[in-house]
Amino acid sequence: MRVKILCASILLAALAGSQTKVTTNNLGLVGDRFQPLTYAAMTPEQKAMVDHMLAGERGNLAGPFNVLLRSPEMGDLGQQLGARMRFHNSLPPNVRETVVLLAGRWWMAQYEWTAHKRLALQEGVSPAVIDAIATGKRPTGLDPKLEAAYTFITELYKTRRVSDATFQAAKAQFGERGIVDMIGLSGWYDLVCKALDVDRYPLANGVPPELKPLANPFP
Repeated sequence: MRVKILCASILLAALAGSQTKVTTNNLGLVGDRFQPLTYAAMTPEQKAMVDHMLAGERGNLAGPFNVLLRSPEMGDLGQQLGARMRFHNSLPPNVRETVVLLAGRWWMAQYEWTAHKRLALQEGVSPAVIDAIATGKRPTGLDPKLEAAYTFITELYKTRRVSDATFQAAKAQFGERGIVDMIGLSGWYDLVCKALDVDRYPLANGVPPELKPLANPFP
């Protein structure tokens, strides 16, 4: 276990160290099917989306935004929703990152999983919980909030609805706003993961894909 955690720490440090300052001269956009755009070649609508993002809280344009720039009006509204859901929702940070990991596992979005695994570890989600989600097992030893969120999101993905018991358990932990924030958070990351999967968005050099295909991502 110590070796595994050490290796993960080295990988996460490498990922963090690989980030460079994003400017209009160096947007850092990445893509496969959707070729990276340059600011000089963008339409006014695309430039407006980029300008809004550079003035926001993310600090970079990694992930789905090279794809979403192809529909910049939708992409700009989407990135505003994403910023609200990521940085300003009512959920505890460890719950937020667990919900994102569940979306990444459901869609087998390798980049999103790798990026938010790092954030989840920073927010105190245990490696054992992350490993369980990655391998399609129900984590054990969850606190009541994580238990309620895990059950709510996985049941929603699996059955496309939630039971009264699951709803009430989530409401007891997060209130009605928290339930809506979970729905919005997972919905935004559904869009993110689908964009990444369609693009075949690449991982950074030397970073291996962690998620394996599973017939049933959630037990």
